[in-house]
Amino acid sequence: MSHRTVLTARQRAALFDLPTDEALLLHHYTLADDDIAHIRSRRRAENQMGFALQLCAFRYPGRLLRPGEIIPEAVSRFIAAQLGLQADDLIPYAARENTRYEHLHALRKIYGYRMFTGKWAKTMRVWLEQNAEAAHSSEGLVRGFIEECRDRQIILPSLSTIERLCADALVAAERRVEARIHARLDHRMRATLNALLDEEVEGRISRFVWLRQFEVGKNSADINRLLDRLEFLQGIDLGPDILVDIPPHRIARLRRQGERYFTSGLRDITSDRRFAILAVCALEWKTALADTIVETHDRIVGTIWREATRLSEAKVAEAQADIDATLAGFETLGTMLLLAKGDDVAIAGAVDASCGWGGLEKLVTNASQLRATVKADALTYIEKGYHRFKLYARRMLKALELSCGAALQPLLAATSLIGDGVAHAENSLSFLLPRSKWRKQFDHPDANRDRLWIVAVMAHLRDAFRSGDVWLVQSRRYADMKRALVPIEVARSMGLAIPLEPEAWIADRKCRLAAGMARLAEAVRTGTLPNGTVENGELRIDRLEADIPDETSELVLDLYRRMPEARITDILMEVDHATGFTDAFTHLRTGVPCADRIGLLNVILAEGLNLGLSKMAAATSTHDYLQLSRLSRWHVESEALARALAMVVEAQARLPMAQFWGGGITASSDGQFFPTARQGEAMNLINAKYGSEPGLKAYTHVSDQYAPFATQVIPVTVSEAPYILDGLLMNEAGRKVKEQYADTGGFTDLVFAATSLLGYTFIPRIRDLPSKRLHVFEPKAVPDELKGLTGDRIREATIIANWSDILRATATMLAGRIPPSQFLKKLSARPRQNDLALALREIGRVERTLFIIEWALDMDMQRRANIGLNKGEAHHALKGALRIGRQGEIRDRTTEGQHYRIAGLNLLTAIIVFWNTRELAKSAAARKQEGLDCPPNLLAHISPLGWAHIVLTGEYRWRISTNQAA
Repeated sequence: MSHRTVLTARQRAALFDLPTDEALLLHHYTLADDDIAHIRSRRRAENQMGFALQLCAFRYPGRLLRPGEIIPEAVSRFIAAQLGLQADDLIPYAARENTRYEHLHALRKIYGYRMFTGKWAKTMRVWLEQNAEAAHSSEGLVRGFIEECRDRQIILPSLSTIERLCADALVAAERRVEARIHARLDHRMRATLNALLDEEVEGRISRFVWLRQFEVGKNSADINRLLDRLEFLQGIDLGPDILVDIPPHRIARLRRQGERYFTSGLRDITSDRRFAILAVCALEWKTALADTIVETHDRIVGTIWREATRLSEAKVAEAQADIDATLAGFETLGTMLLLAKGDDVAIAGAVDASCGWGGLEKLVTNASQLRATVKADALTYIEKGYHRFKLYARRMLKALELSCGAALQPLLAATSLIGDGVAHAENSLSFLLPRSKWRKQFDHPDANRDRLWIVAVMAHLRDAFRSGDVWLVQSRRYADMKRALVPIEVARSMGLAIPLEPEAWIADRKCRLAAGMARLAEAVRTGTLPNGTVENGELRIDRLEADIPDETSELVLDLYRRMPEARITDILMEVDHATGFTDAFTHLRTGVPCADRIGLLNVILAEGLNLGLSKMAAATSTHDYLQLSRLSRWHVESEALARALAMVVEAQARLPMAQFWGGGITASSDGQFFPTARQGEAMNLINAKYGSEPGLKAYTHVSDQYAPFATQVIPVTVSEAPYILDGLLMNEAGRKVKEQYADTGGFTDLVFAATSLLGYTFIPRIRDLPSKRLHVFEPKAVPDELKGLTGDRIREATIIANWSDILRATATMLAGRIPPSQFLKKLSARPRQNDLALALREIGRVERTLFIIEWALDMDMQRRANIGLNKGEAHHALKGALRIGRQGEIRDRTTEGQHYRIAGLNLLTAIIVFWNTRELAKSAAARKQEGLDCPPNLLAHISPLGWAHIVLTGEYRWRISTNQAA
């Protein structure tokens, strides 16, 4: 049977080669006393070494030694040292071939090892059949197979056999999944799904391609186009039970295939697979469209509020001349009245002399009108949003399947009235809070109550979606948050970083707060507060100046001067050779790593430099646009980019030079603005902070070793704070972090609470620190020196009452069932009476108080935070230099395309950081050879973010012939 290749050479070596790493040798090849006794029963030294070596190979990696295999010197030395022998004693082993077989038989008899034959081979084939559906990748299944064989003491067959068995099992699992979905479709469903490929929309594209073309919009036309697609999919009437017992990653893979196939390609594949893809896409897109409609509605409501605010401000600006004239009239009148003070006749004359009684009456009328204009807020003009809502509100509310808790039933009833077309001003206002400003607006004599009622319902529905008080029955982003929370029994068994009982947590925090307040009070009383003062009830901390030795600049210049000038293409190839990051880009369907390494590197470079595939095809001689497009479509996706980034980051962390900068246990995060095009399906927003042009923000986490280990694309108008924990929990590098630094935009009480509950130390830079209060459990116990700094008392009863939900929320974020950003945004949007949000805010106040105390007393903490934040900000300059294509503007039309562009840029940055780290070490070594000093305290200030020595522009040539590239 032919060899089915599912692994790269690097992956094969990692799974099958004898270990040479000291940690692996200690773990797997340390011999026990009984092992040594069995080994010493062999008479000659070479047989003892050979017997021991075969025993170790059986244990790890779990295979037979190959005839003529070269044994790594580290292995033979390690085994020999335990036996009191020499590594060279192994050389004459197995001069008689029978000796090796005799030892093999003895080892099997003594230790119970079994050959991969007969019933044991059948047993492992059954294991593969049972586990192939759950396997996320070919490598994962091979690794699981090998580990299972080790556990069962089954000696591994040849690697080619393992690859063939695993490949066959994966193909069989894929076919079973496809057949299972196909069998659940009746004749009508199949005919309807098949028609998606035959029917054309507007004579341009197939219905199937039309359905998958959707993005978040900005206006009623966009939302109606989304509703066209959602209503069409609802008409197909596929039930979610079709995907029952299908692993989620299988569903995601089938959906991604459907989003990459052209219509003609889908027609050419087997019916089982075609119908499985069509059914999965129809169900998944229906869910995604509902989420997209809600988000588009959110943006429309935001637009209406902004327009109402602008109108309110414009009315005030228009009235400015009348305000000035009215004030001037009253000023003249007042002056004349003051001059005539005490003389009734003169007072009457003063009125006549200034404006006259008629003029005074007019002034009073104008003042009343102007007061109403100035007093009016955006809510006064919000009714104008009705003209937008009337174009889609009824249709949207009939299409979406909404649900809510008891408290929001009046709002849901109001939405039902709009959906049924019976919305009138006489409908109930019970969905409004008793003191809501909306109620006053309904009492305004000029208000159109019918229109205002619809606007109020739609605006409150947006807020309820944001907070999670209203949810979609089938949704990912807007699902019922309570159902998504981990059960309390599971949460208690997860080994969380916090006590399982609230009393233990409260007792600990009381003790820490009391000790911290005493230390702070002592420093204030004795005037020993470092770098800060307490005056007039305000704590002020001066910003630290940079503490960099003067000799650092000279060392930086010398080290970079010694680094070779390199083309970016050469850097990519060298880093891939060192890390194997291209192995992460497996085929979307088969799971096989990409064989066209040069083509893949072209695609990655096109993304990282913001060139796009067409420009890259013109700048390289190895691939044309169609070849690059095929590679991008089937190999480059979010998960692959994340895996490749993790491989580069992990490899960079192991480099000796990186150890001078940190241990990978601290990190900083910051957002970077990127301008975008105004046109396109992906709606880009404007934030006045960055000018009048639309854009997006890349929120990136950078380790203390300068590695950008996580990045997210977020709207430019949102707060950065909720996204801090996403980057920490999305990969292993983030989970190793102990201290997280953030700029002032990343600070909220909810973030303080969440980071503490998840075991991170959160150290933000707080711009308005003097306005922040210290919160304590017992205000009476606060030292006199700090009385002016204290705020509200911590409500420990609220924390205790909600502790089980706090544990569930923590476990849910830790398990990845809800992204922390989504969870925190929902909590922050909830009404103030929400118990869980209030409890987390109380915890956040405690943690923020502890932080402020330590920040004031610990200058080393302040310095660490500044260094960490500076490392993150330094990345912005390198990324700005790499973004050479399209004048630095992100012009991708879709959100997915923008994500790939930012993720590609981050991966390219990590690759350059790795290469610079390695080359800086070589420069330092060369400097030492010349007798020049490289003190560790100076190397700690060297940054691997330079790019002047890297050739980024021109023709992208690769050190390989054209025929080898394809």
